[in-house]
Amino acid sequence: MASDIADESGTWQRALTGDGTAFAALFREHQGRVYRRALSVVGDVHGAEDVTSAVFFELWRKRRSVRLVNGTVLPWLLVTTVNLARNHRRGSLRYRDLIASLPRQESVNAETVAIANIETQALGVRLSEVLVRVSRSDIALLVLTALDGLSIADAATALGIRPGTARMRLKRARERLQESLAHDQHAAGQPATEGGSS
Repeated sequence: MASDIADESGTWQRALTGDGTAFAALFREHQGRVYRRALSVVGDVHGAEDVTSAVFFELWRKRRSVRLVNGTVLPWLLVTTVNLARNHRRGSLRYRDLIASLPRQESVNAETVAIANIETQALGVRLSEVLVRVSRSDIALLVLTALDGLSIADAATALGIRPGTARMRLKRARERLQESLAHDQHAAGQPATEGGSS
């Protein structure tokens, strides 16, 4: 799809001077990508909308320190989206855990609801345990390169690190994730094996 902004660095310079039309043009250009990235992390439409609004608020608030990569603000937006979406997701999980812990009236489907809640919480715990082993900047590197298609050099520029450092971090982050997920799958398979033999 062709860009609606002929010269984004020029548009960004006008936005820096307080030109609301220029900032609105940047919003229209990148809102879709930011929303899709937020939705992929948060997992619900309303949360993704909240994160998208917060990202563009942060773009305005931190506009003096924002770095363009290849003349576009998109990599900065995507890094910020991942960070805000992860924070939002953690907050939502804590809220759901709190709601789930409140006493409920017994119903016909109480057992089904309880099993679903336990499975959801177990999945959330496994994902949290895997992600906690990877630093925020390494998660941002993984998202920018694997999901958003940026080169390692562009992702490194967006994060303010050297490309060589980014390559090394990316390799270590992938290895850590593969090791953690393999360990978790093995651990998850153990009870089923023992249960099947009894």
